[in-house]
Amino acid sequence: MISYTNLKKGMIIRFNREIFEVIDVSFMRMQQRKAVVTTKLKNLVSGKVVERTWQASDNIEEIDIERMEAVFLYSHRGEYWFQEKGNPKNRFMISEEVLGSSGQFLKPQTEVIAFMLEMKPIKIQIPIKMELEVLEAPPSIKGNTAQGGAKMVTLQGGAKINVPLFINQGDIIRVNTETGEYVERVEKTK
Repeated sequence: MISYTNLKKGMIIRFNREIFEVIDVSFMRMQQRKAVVTTKLKNLVSGKVVERTWQASDNIEEIDIERMEAVFLYSHRGEYWFQEKGNPKNRFMISEEVLGSSGQFLKPQTEVIAFMLEMKPIKIQIPIKMELEVLEAPPSIKGNTAQGGAKMVTLQGGAKINVPLFINQGDIIRVNTETGEYVERVEKTK
């Protein structure tokens, strides 16, 4: 058991027989009252985010999670399949609900970190920046760039993001997978 004051962002805890990742922590001390810690917790099974306030009397169980290097293979009907890096026989699946929106940025052979609890995958951490090909992009209209406008494009993996007007179909761009935002265009290697 850990104290409520030791809660940190990224920590995995068990609460009400469910497993959560701490995604935000703030310490509050009001006048004449005991200090409390307010957290945002992401349920690692359902993916739902809940807010919870902790006091000194609360018991919090920190969980040791095994980390495994893995490789993304493919997705099919909301199932994302991975294999342990260097061990193709050890394959596992994570549902779209658990993986969340980061699944739209995955492409085959992407190396990820899988968080395992009792030999079951509960979370996948993908690289923060990924290089993806633009599959669909509307044409840029000449004279429309004075204000530095943006347009919506579709990337491999299915993600739809806003990019500058000079991005075209077939370009490779770097994307921040945490925010879903365009970072830069990448020069194609020949």
